Amino acid sequence: MATPEEHAEHDAAAEKIIISDVEKYGFHVAQIKSDGYSPSFSYTIGLFKTYGYPELICFGLNLDLLHSVLWSGKKLLDRQPLPDQSIGYPDFLDDYDVRFLTVNKDWYRYYFGYGIWFNQGLEFPALQIIWPDKQALYPWEEGFNPAWKAGQPLLDRNLDFKFREERNVAVFTTRQVLEGLPILRVIHEVNGDWQFLCDTTYEIDDLKIVALEQLTKRDPTINDLFQLNYGWQAQRIVEAAEWQEEEYQPEEEEEDND
Repeated sequence: MATPEEHAEHDAAAEKIIISDVEKYGFHVAQIKSDGYSPSFSYTIGLFKTYGYPELICFGLNLDLLHSVLWSGKKLLDRQPLPDQSIGYPDFLDDYDVRFLTVNKDWYRYYFGYGIWFNQGLEFPALQIIWPDKQALYPWEEGFNPAWKAGQPLLDRNLDFKFREERNVAVFTTRQVLEGLPILRVIHEVNGDWQFLCDTTYEIDDLKIVALEQLTKRDPTINDLFQLNYGWQAQRIVEAAEWQEEEYQPEEEEEDND
């Protein structure tokens, strides 16, 4: 894990490149690789400052294709600074149209980190470019390929439930959590299972299985962990404290290392 000094050095280098690209090309494309759980995505920085256009973001494709899609988006904005969100636009992905959605500002802090720095806050518009499946269906349409759904979060909605899984996915918790104790540890296992624990019991008999949405309604703060990667856990001392994330080592492995 990188040290604070390494983070600061990385940020300084990235900021220098962003400023240089905006000066040369009018905008910069930030690219983030998939970590195995969260999808890859790319977004623009500088379209708003240079042209007055919304910034653009797109998810779930390989980085080269994402870069191409955002450049096509910029060319469209040159002709039509406010795309019609009720129709599809061709010439982005072979024979498939794409659609545009307005990004809710509550999503910005998760996806526009350097964009927030560059624009000195949240006061810039942003549009998400949405691609369809091979049946030309979009993620909000019935029949959309379910295997592709997690790769393309929709940033105009779902602020009450940020997780990539379906709302009714089964997760583990404890009887004590369901009776009112706070969730103090969240584990995202390498196999994809989630555990939401109170850390007051380790008895198998206390484990319960519930729908994930039931827990987000009980404690909306767990939504902040929707990007917790496979094989990681998050802990906090009390319900009001910030989550501290780290790689998760199952108990049997801990015992083997003693």
